[in-house]
Amino acid sequence: METERQRLAQPAAEPATAARPIAALPPGTRLLHIGPHKTGTTAIQGALFAAKDRLPAFGVAFPAHTRHPMEAALAACARPAMIGDTVPTDRHWTRLLDQVAATGTRTSVVSSEFFADAADDATIATIVDQLGGDRVHVLVTLRPLTKIMPSQWQQYVQNGLRMGYPDWLDHMLRRPPYEKPNPSFWHRHRHDRLVERWARAVGPERFTVVIVDDRDRDGLMRTFETLLGLPDKLLQPVPDTANRSLTLAETEMLRNLNREFRGNGLPDELYSRLVRNGAVMHMKNACPPSSRDVKIGTPQWALEAAAAIGAEMAERIAEMGVRVIGDTALLSAVPEPAPPGNEPWLAPEVAAQALYGVLAAAAAAPVRHTAPAKSRTVHQTSSKELVKALGHRCLKRLRRR
Repeated sequence: METERQRLAQPAAEPATAARPIAALPPGTRLLHIGPHKTGTTAIQGALFAAKDRLPAFGVAFPAHTRHPMEAALAACARPAMIGDTVPTDRHWTRLLDQVAATGTRTSVVSSEFFADAADDATIATIVDQLGGDRVHVLVTLRPLTKIMPSQWQQYVQNGLRMGYPDWLDHMLRRPPYEKPNPSFWHRHRHDRLVERWARAVGPERFTVVIVDDRDRDGLMRTFETLLGLPDKLLQPVPDTANRSLTLAETEMLRNLNREFRGNGLPDELYSRLVRNGAVMHMKNACPPSSRDVKIGTPQWALEAAAAIGAEMAERIAEMGVRVIGDTALLSAVPEPAPPGNEPWLAPEVAAQALYGVLAAAAAAPVRHTAPAKSRTVHQTSSKELVKALGHRCLKRLRRR
């Protein structure tokens, strides 16, 4: 019998959505895209935001002033901000609700992967009710766990995690109750339970699961266009180097930096400003990965364990009566393990850009008792301006001493 690995290695078949046309959502629907993380959320948010001014001509609105209304979603789910970030408040959520209400009878789209973090049925029911009750249609995008796990681990490292990938996999897959060091992982990525929680609030008839097929690069854009009744090719990918995953060497460098940072008890705000929004962001923007870079590889035992969980989740989702677009067999396929490669190696220029990002972030930080810094990010500021600002700050501190 053909194995999943053999089937996946064959040329991609015609997408299931081509054989079974997707029915568009009723006009006036409030489409709530809840992620979860690492399933194409940034790509679709960027495409919708870029097309924001063209959508109303087709009876659709993207009611948010930014690509990703993260603070609003965090506030709605009663979740804290990432370390050092803006504290979410009810004001953020209320502002988004007002923007949704202002769309009137048009179809509107709200998208944030942080809605997947809603803790319980009561929270979910409140979100659905406030967004429009019976007008709300929930959409979840899913990818195989085998692809999500390395991507999610390096993202946790970007947020301060100090545990290596092999140990992290061991905790997530072999150590009940599988909650350390990141209890959010299975709350987000036990996808059958995620679908079940939200389907209870809206009913299976107002719930759509989209299986993301990485072999069809534009498939997710085309699916959203069909659901929203938009013209073909209206939604286009928006390049976003800041959202790329880190290589193994970059992640290991950051993980070791996290150990030093945490071990010395430095404040979260400093980590957010200098490391996550300084070193990491500048490194990702300035240094695209090359063919020499080693990707994060998942061992065979973990691939098989994740695929087995994927098969169980796919089976349960199929029994829930929700609409499924795409091939659920992708969720249980065991990919070929990455071939042995070179030892992870961090190019000197990558390390230099990371260090420069820290200096640039320090230079751009507002001085105490002065007006707030301008809204430009470090990465939108020229090197000449940043070095000049850093020099002035250093001189001021030397004069004080």
